[in-house]
Amino acid sequence: MILCITHSRDFYNIDIFFDYLKTKNIPFFRLNSDRLNHLQKISMNEDFFELTDESGNTVNSKEIKAVWHRKSWGISVPEELDESYTKIFLKEYSSLRYNLFTILQDVPWINPLENENKIDGNKMFQLKIAQKNNLTIPKTIFSNDSEKITIFFHENCNGKMVAKLHGAISKSMSGENMLSTNIIDENSLEDIADIAYCPMIFQPYIDKEYELRIVYMDGEFFTGKINNSENVDWRFAHGDYFWSDYDLPEKIKENLTLMMKEMGLYIGAIDMIKGKDGNYYFLEVNPQGEWGMLQKELNFPIAERIADNLIKRMKTNE
Repeated sequence: MILCITHSRDFYNIDIFFDYLKTKNIPFFRLNSDRLNHLQKISMNEDFFELTDESGNTVNSKEIKAVWHRKSWGISVPEELDESYTKIFLKEYSSLRYNLFTILQDVPWINPLENENKIDGNKMFQLKIAQKNNLTIPKTIFSNDSEKITIFFHENCNGKMVAKLHGAISKSMSGENMLSTNIIDENSLEDIADIAYCPMIFQPYIDKEYELRIVYMDGEFFTGKINNSENVDWRFAHGDYFWSDYDLPEKIKENLTLMMKEMGLYIGAIDMIKGKDGNYYFLEVNPQGEWGMLQKELNFPIAERIADNLIKRMKTNE
């Protein structure tokens, strides 16, 4: 059995994944991470757990032979719970969830949980590993110091700088409900003083030909090009944008493969920019990043490749 850790509002990608597993006669169990709370019955000891989900479906850890960690969402708090108990409710259920996941640490995962947590939560570490593996990265500062940021702007940015949060408010196929990346120029630089309340990542604005969303899946690449050259991020732009299949240069593929192997990730959604200067700029990799739009628009078999990888490793692990 393959366990898929996702959330209650997930669809499309996960439906394709499950439909494919059915054709292979591989049993699966859907675990909604946000409902891993009072809505589910959970018991565990040091090396075993049994769980009955909100729909009455039961699974025990002995049946699980592989895990796809698609997404972990915040745990839902019951409306009737007194606010004074919210903090302990979330703390204890988060602890229970982590304990439950680690019981499965010896079966194949996409991605291994500890590797994913380290990479997903550390954009500066990502840039360091990317550069180590011969990928071009933008000059970057992560700071809450307005003076240092102002110096960075004047020394590196040619009058135009990108400011973005280390994390995202929401991750979706279309980008709705996400906090927009900001452009800073000479006129808006004076407002940087408030950065003390919210440190951000700053990089020079790159004049680009287009943006790339690259899904790396254990040595295989599925790359979509979007015809956005004017806006800082296609997800926040309004216009007639569309995806097209793109063939990355072999050297870029080689360097990305080395980077992903060093990160210990089987899958990741990688954002890159093709600059007007001819360079490919690595921006970030999201281990749980969205790729449904690439599967939908370009017919990339990403969900199927994830399933194939887990099935192969599951059988090898028997």
